[in-house]
Amino acid sequence: MKDLMRIKCLISQDIETLLNQQIKKEAHSSSLYLAMSSWCDQNGFDFSADYFLKQSEEERVHQLKLFKYVLDMGGNAISPEVTGIKTDFAGFREVFEDALEAEIAITQSFKNLAARCHKEQDFVTMEFLNWFLKEQREEEYKARRALELFEVIGEEGTGRWEIDKHVNKISYSEE
Repeated sequence: MKDLMRIKCLISQDIETLLNQQIKKEAHSSSLYLAMSSWCDQNGFDFSADYFLKQSEEERVHQLKLFKYVLDMGGNAISPEVTGIKTDFAGFREVFEDALEAEIAITQSFKNLAARCHKEQDFVTMEFLNWFLKEQREEEYKARRALELFEVIGEEGTGRWEIDKHVNKISYSEE
């Protein structure tokens, strides 16, 4: 029966494995953003706490979108265990540096997945992944802009307070 189910699956075992790894990475990102939200809240950065809470929710949506795709293609989607989440940060800036690093890693992971789809000529999954690649363009942009606030505004005096106020206002437009 297992072999028959594999034949009915519209994605290869390798693509399914990579998609399940991506599901785990999205779950990890969601948890990391929750930890960042908590740290910001504990340190009086209310707007940034809200910003990271929204980012966490967005990563969870990405995780579920991938999860449903694997199921829809006849695969076995795996609910990941998430461990090893960083919860303590040396400072306000480090939170945003870590966020940018996380987004860059997620983008690279999607690029690797897309490359595998091209190799296997899995055009259906490639078309599905295009949404995520476009989304990563926005995610990296917002993370870079948030980090740039530290350079533009500076952290001295009321700088951190000003940065905190501006984080939620960052938006991305393709035009």
